[in-house]
Amino acid sequence: MMSSDEPGATPFHSVQASFSKFQRQYQQTLDRWTPHVLQRWLATFFILALFMLRIVLSQGWYIVCYGLAIYLLNLLLAFLQPKFDPSLEDDLLADEIEEGGDQSVPVLPSQRDDEFRPFVRRLPEWQFWLSATRATLISLFCTVSEVFDVPVYWPILVVYFCVLFALTMRRQIQHMIKYKYIPFDIGRKARYGGSK
Repeated sequence: MMSSDEPGATPFHSVQASFSKFQRQYQQTLDRWTPHVLQRWLATFFILALFMLRIVLSQGWYIVCYGLAIYLLNLLLAFLQPKFDPSLEDDLLADEIEEGGDQSVPVLPSQRDDEFRPFVRRLPEWQFWLSATRATLISLFCTVSEVFDVPVYWPILVVYFCVLFALTMRRQIQHMIKYKYIPFDIGRKARYGGSK
């Protein structure tokens, strides 16, 4: 039998131990799911389909759906953008020249096509999946409570989201064309040597 004088006998320590055990199990589960990209995304789309079915059948919680759509659009944009934005690098270089910086020092590489630069995403695929899944689960949980069922005229939200999506994706595609990068490597073959 444990005496009350032991340091581990307080209720706080047992709750803390249970929480750390839960965190370890959660992390182990996530680590097991990491290599299964297709299965992860299929599960997320299934949860998203359940959420949409819940919205359509209940005819409510449109503001929760709109919030989820905006958040997923934000995640998609971060997934499509490079970690080191070339437009920001050009702006910093222009600012340095305007402030009287040394113009005689060449910027490496001297030409943009000289050096292989892999595409590094601002938001990695794993973080994109995890954030999208968590947001969808939280949104699905929000549809249980009537507190989040704010009455709104949903066609305005749909039109606004479609316009926002179109304008944002147009800007992103123009950025990709201007700085000549493709965020996907599907069908791309590795080239070695100087011949094209």
